[in-house]
Amino acid sequence: MSIEINNESEMVVDEARVLHLATFALDHMHLHPDTDLAIVFVDEPAMEVLHVQWMDEPGPTDVLSFPMDELRPGAEGDLTPAGLLGDIVVCPQVAKVQAETAGHDTINEILLLTTHGILHLLGFDHAEPDEEKEMFGLQREILEAFYADELGV
Repeated sequence: MSIEINNESEMVVDEARVLHLATFALDHMHLHPDTDLAIVFVDEPAMEVLHVQWMDEPGPTDVLSFPMDELRPGAEGDLTPAGLLGDIVVCPQVAKVQAETAGHDTINEILLLTTHGILHLLGFDHAEPDEEKEMFGLQREILEAFYADELGV
């Protein structure tokens, strides 16, 4: 997999850990090894510009996803075709505030937002209650498996 990470924000981000999570999530969703993904970290002013431009909503947001080839999850033994999954833009400053509210580390919020963004790129949404249940359940499943993998469990 080709996963490019650019930190254009003023905050330090553990890019190696984000890369590990993104690789893990793409494998978990049975994406082809030649799938491309870009993750960009930006400060609040840049995120606000994107949020207004693409969502027509004021203020910065935590994560935005920009799908490209409209890839969908594969299955065990049936990988999705190779392609360009898309771009995820994360705002570490917003993630920091959300992490403090949730009572966990900023990196854990960034990992959650990255997973959330990947799921959006794969066509998942949370506009309706049943969609939210599916997406957030899958998000939790990926993160729990990732943390277990990190611990060697």
